[in-house]
Amino acid sequence: MKIRFIEDGNLSSWLRLLLILLGIWFAATAIEFDLPIVWARMLLLIGFAIALVGGMTSRAKFLHIKPFDNSYKNARKSYEVKDDGQNKS
Repeated sequence: MKIRFIEDGNLSSWLRLLLILLGIWFAATAIEFDLPIVWARMLLLIGFAIALVGGMTSRAKFLHIKPFDNSYKNARKSYEVKDDGQNKS
C-alpha cells in the first residue's frame, strides 16, 4: 500500500484534514495551557499557519486549482527554441 500525499495536483483529503486539525490543536494548546507568553504566541502563530495551509488547499481543491501540479514543465518545453542548425553565422 502506497501512501499518497499529493493527488491530482493537490494535497490528499486526509492530509488536508490532518493539517486543519493539527493547526487547531496547536492553537487550542497555546490558549488553554499555562505556557510562557513567548511560547504561547509562537505556538498560536504556528497553529494558525498550519491550519491556514490546510484550509487554502481545501479551497484550491474546491475551485479545481492544482497548486502542486507539474504542468508548468510542459509549458516551459513548448517555449524552447528548436535549433536545427539553420542559424549558423
